[in-house]
Amino acid sequence: MASLRADARRNRVLVLQAARSAFEEAGLAVPLGEIARRAGVGAGTVYRHFASKEALFRATVVDRVRLFTDSARELAEAEDPGAVFFRYLAAVVRLSVRNKGLCDALEASAEGRFEPSPGVEKDFREALAVLLARAQQAGAVRRDVTVEDVLGLLLGCLSMEQRQGPDGAPGRLTALMCDSLRAGRRVTKLPPRVAQRRNETGCAACGGPVPSARTGRPARYCGAACRQKAHRERARARAEAGSELVLEAPELVPEASEPVLETEV
Repeated sequence: MASLRADARRNRVLVLQAARSAFEEAGLAVPLGEIARRAGVGAGTVYRHFASKEALFRATVVDRVRLFTDSARELAEAEDPGAVFFRYLAAVVRLSVRNKGLCDALEASAEGRFEPSPGVEKDFREALAVLLARAQQAGAVRRDVTVEDVLGLLLGCLSMEQRQGPDGAPGRLTALMCDSLRAGRRVTKLPPRVAQRRNETGCAACGGPVPSARTGRPARYCGAACRQKAHRERARARAEAGSELVLEAPELVPEASEPVLETEV
């Protein structure tokens, strides 16, 4: 029994190693049979450890994200926080752009079609937030940047680096992205974030937020002024429609036919 368990563990490791290299080269499009061939096992062995190819793909992505998280945690107390932060971002992009599977996963995650693991994503976000906060405290990164901004820029930069032509310089777009985060006097002021309140709709008159009513009919206007404005517009529209009908009325009434003269026989 002990040897069987050891064989099972060994096969699982072989499958994961083969899957990492296969997904890195071809992404999620790689057939499961190709992964089994690389691992030197049958397809049935793969299914005994992973319910589907998607489950195997998820496991490889989680391993890579955890590696990024562990690296960020190791750098949390490093000297020169600004330089460390920018080197870390460049390394994440450089390593990710070579991994077709990870690129597919990140793109699908941004579109809501893939979620590696809520806990894994949370850990990565928190570790990245620590590096960002230390770089901001050191004066190397602008204060109005949030971790959500950095994550969005990472995804965008990764996508652009992937789509560079043969003449593109590797890392050039990443360097431009990093420069956009650096602190300085002459930087573009970011628009303020609009806090979205739950259960809000748009005012039918001005488009502003309208909190939904807890009871009764849902509100359509943000206040009395917009409600009165909408009422006046409806009244004016009805009046204009009525005047048009009055003007067109003579044309709608058919002319009386000529009277028939009665003649005596």
